[in-house]
Amino acid sequence: MKKSLTVLVLPLLLIGCTTNPYTGERQVSRAAQYGGIGAVVCGLIGAAESGQRARNAAAGCGVIGAGVGAYMDVQEAELRQELQGTGVQVQRNGDQLDLIMPGNVTFNTDQYNIRPEFHPVLNSVAQVLYKYNDTRLQIYGHTDSTGSADYNYNLSNRRAASVASYLASQGVDQGRIMSQGMGPDQPIASNQTEAGRAQNRRVELQIIAAPR
Repeated sequence: MKKSLTVLVLPLLLIGCTTNPYTGERQVSRAAQYGGIGAVVCGLIGAAESGQRARNAAAGCGVIGAGVGAYMDVQEAELRQELQGTGVQVQRNGDQLDLIMPGNVTFNTDQYNIRPEFHPVLNSVAQVLYKYNDTRLQIYGHTDSTGSADYNYNLSNRRAASVASYLASQGVDQGRIMSQGMGPDQPIASNQTEAGRAQNRRVELQIIAAPR
């Protein structure tokens, strides 16, 4: 099976692949992707591989080559594996992934500097985002309704910016990242209880497919 696939795929690879000048790895060229060769090559490779090797193939093929859904599927699987037990929620909304980072896990009270113990979590996120780079990232800071509106907007904006800056420091292209503070405007729970306020204090990272 693999021998037959090699014979079939090789001519397509010669036409549809280029070498990444930074990593030295083979990748599907943009011309081939838009012409449909990328999808054929990546589909054949995916059929011949499994597990981590298949995920690596999808990362190399990109959004267009692998297909948006498949490209986001493998990211979701890796993020769920990396973030298990960290307190960060991974949610799938169509072809968008949302990471929900609780404020009490990510920051100390009324602070916007990321807690050192949360750095390994963000390192894992950054590794996945760096690997799957055909996405754009929207980072939103949220607070509860306690305190003045100006204070909450400022705090949420700085928290979102802190996460964005940290991811960029770990190799994620800053041009892919947008951050914004939403203050108390988008609660996901009641602000009438401590448990609800704790849920509202969060940073949300949206990962959105962005074919290049």
